[in-house]
Amino acid sequence: MDVSVTLWVLTIVGLAALIAVDFFIGRKPHDVSLKEAGIWTVVWVALAGLFGLGLLLFSGGQPAGEFFAGFITEKSLSVDNLFVFVLIMAKFAVPSQYQQRVLLVGVLIALVLRAIFIAAGAAILASFAWVFYLFGAFLIWTAWKLIQEARAEEEDEEFEENKLLKAAERRFGVADRYHGTKLWIEQNGKRVMTPMLVVMLAIGTTDVLFALDSIPAIFGLTQDPYIVFTANAFALMGLRQLYFLIGGLLRKLVHLSYGLSVILGFIGVKLVLHALHESGVHVPEISIPVSLGVICSVLIVTTITSLRASKKQAAAEAAQSESEGAPKDSIEA
Repeated sequence: MDVSVTLWVLTIVGLAALIAVDFFIGRKPHDVSLKEAGIWTVVWVALAGLFGLGLLLFSGGQPAGEFFAGFITEKSLSVDNLFVFVLIMAKFAVPSQYQQRVLLVGVLIALVLRAIFIAAGAAILASFAWVFYLFGAFLIWTAWKLIQEARAEEEDEEFEENKLLKAAERRFGVADRYHGTKLWIEQNGKRVMTPMLVVMLAIGTTDVLFALDSIPAIFGLTQDPYIVFTANAFALMGLRQLYFLIGGLLRKLVHLSYGLSVILGFIGVKLVLHALHESGVHVPEISIPVSLGVICSVLIVTTITSLRASKKQAAAEAAQSESEGAPKDSIEA
């Protein structure tokens, strides 16, 4: 897809305008209701759909299919980010009325860092075709690692600050409490960070770790930097509302890691086949419609099986609590 500088500028300006509107609407700290989160989640998905339809009308089915496949993949991988966001919010005891501001700025930092990753990835792939093998092998390894982590069932998971964040805290110091939405304050004659800024940096920089698998994954679906960037942008910008919408549902998606591992493994195989094809080896390549079908099917099946498993587990726990309570009641009687 041939993208002019003008289109790049218009796209970035348009995304910046959407972010500004989002920031203006949510500028006043408040608890986000389920209704508000649901409405804005639908708005962001609709905007992504309209953008994909625009690609279909002006550029054809191939770029549109790549965008939708990339958007759905990035969105599903972003849901996995929400688990870590919950841990971060709990660790820093972020007041509920400030959480939306934290997520907005944190996701904006993540988007800027991902843009740098995308530019670097596109430049590397354009110069070194063998990197496709590396990306493919990395995704397959990540898929296997996800399965192992899911089978481990680590319940006492805690968020650990990365080295960059710890260094910033040591260098500038951190206030002992929140001061509204302020990021810096004067304390004992010294300018220090507030916990609000620390948690924003935590969310933004932690997302870089997730980008290590999500960026190679979307490059397995399309090598067009414009589509890679816009798919990431639309997937990330609606993540804040999704956090509040499905916050309680996250614990019920018990098979999500398995589904994501299947998707990453599938894209890894697709990348390896593409690399072999580029090297002159006659192997079948996986088309975008097939990729889109596989990704959607895996997500649907994963969601259904997760909800069923959660329902059975809840029923079993309820039955167990009733059986444990019965002898106690009879003794008291």
